[in-house]
Amino acid sequence: MKKTLALTLAAMLLISCVSFASAEATQTLTVVTWDATTTPYLIAQKEAYEASHPGVVIEYVDVASQDYPIKSTTMLEGNDTSDIYMVKELDDIIKWQSQGFAEPLNAYVEKTGYDLSGFVGTEVNYSVDGELYAVPFRSDFWVLYYNKDLFDKAGQPYPTNDMTWDEYADLALKMTGDGVYGTHYHTWLSAVANWTVADGVNTLADKNYDDLLYFYQLYQKLEDAGACMAYAELKASGLHYSAAFANGNIAMMPMGYWYVSTLINYNKEGTCNFNWGIAAVPHAEGVKAGSSFGNLTGAMINAKSANKDLAWDYISWLGGEEGAAATASVGARPAYVSETVAAAMAAVDGFPTDDTSKGALIPSFVGMEWPVAEKVADIKTIVNEEHSNIMAREITPEEGIEEMNERVAELFQ
Repeated sequence: MKKTLALTLAAMLLISCVSFASAEATQTLTVVTWDATTTPYLIAQKEAYEASHPGVVIEYVDVASQDYPIKSTTMLEGNDTSDIYMVKELDDIIKWQSQGFAEPLNAYVEKTGYDLSGFVGTEVNYSVDGELYAVPFRSDFWVLYYNKDLFDKAGQPYPTNDMTWDEYADLALKMTGDGVYGTHYHTWLSAVANWTVADGVNTLADKNYDDLLYFYQLYQKLEDAGACMAYAELKASGLHYSAAFANGNIAMMPMGYWYVSTLINYNKEGTCNFNWGIAAVPHAEGVKAGSSFGNLTGAMINAKSANKDLAWDYISWLGGEEGAAATASVGARPAYVSETVAAAMAAVDGFPTDDTSKGALIPSFVGMEWPVAEKVADIKTIVNEEHSNIMAREITPEEGIEEMNERVAELFQ
């Protein structure tokens, strides 16, 4: 009896020791983000990283999306020690860096030989004075959607990944007629004239807007020809771009990559019943084919984290090919660009199978829609006000751009 009891106690002690050792071997990384339980790519990232890194647990600190900018900053100001903060807006990382909350990353990049080339230049938006403070992992850049069935019926060639804006306009005019619009512009500034930032030189905060004139004139030429729905008509009806394209009578539409998942679901649900594809957005003369613009989502290491090396391992994985594949597996667009990542994106059920659509997944450059700049919020208000006036034909494009130049200049007097 005593022998049996001794063996039982020994076994229990052994189990206890093993359990304690396992518990000690487990490392937890806390990641502050938004809408963690309802965002598919966050779930996919967590599952993929934990599967490839036994003993590491990703624990999300969930903040409501609309509260994130204020709540996350408040947490950092309160000496929160969560390991990683997701970066929702570009100016967040600049603000956090200036307050000393962001861990500098250049030393980690150099120590691990981390390759930044796959970000096609987007990572510079997370740098201050040459020092990197976050790693991008998502980028919803813009592409050109097109209705293959309409092109087949018209006997016109599909859009390509190397098409100028003039060539696009000519194609839109050829596709117009018999109830078909050659293209569609949503009412946003970004859908009409923001293409100037895809050259890697111009920005919407550089205080001069002469470069927007070409795009407004191009739009008005197409609107006058009936190749796209009129701005006034769209504003009056409130027609959303997703429903407009899904109607099946629009040949082309520039829009953000996020619309891919919507179209895939529309086809599965029967909301739209036509074949579609994507191509790179057209480019201006002298600008490299495949250039586009978009926005970034990234990850920053908290300067107060006690697990900085592990945090770097996670955010570098998140931004690299493996993390990008996890992000792409649910239809989201990673920031990292490579053939492998493009293949993962193209493998999503319902994605077009043609080579042009696959090629559009590899942009040559992605500019930022709005840069981090002094008084950018005020600039954005002015530019959007004048955009609305131009689009409503209350003023000419020349007059609107002159107003942009003068009003923005007054901000800095």
